[in-house]
Amino acid sequence: MAAYTHRTVHTITEEWEVPAGPSGVPIGEFSRALTAASRVYRDTHGLDHYTALPDDALWVAGREDGSVVISFQARTTNTLD
Repeated sequence: MAAYTHRTVHTITEEWEVPAGPSGVPIGEFSRALTAASRVYRDTHGLDHYTALPDDALWVAGREDGSVVISFQARTTNTLD
């Protein structure tokens, strides 16, 4: 017999924007943002420090102004019977 369920999904996008300088994005700023994003991803997904992140865990995108954004999404689901 078929059963009806209802769920609400919330998506949270976490982003770190690294502003561009005159010659591009400084590697030190990018590295610090990447480290921070990795830590928050691990905390959000319950991973310990030694677990490798999945290849698609963090995304890097360039913006028109030359800045770089590191991001990931987390989803929470509430199921109501």
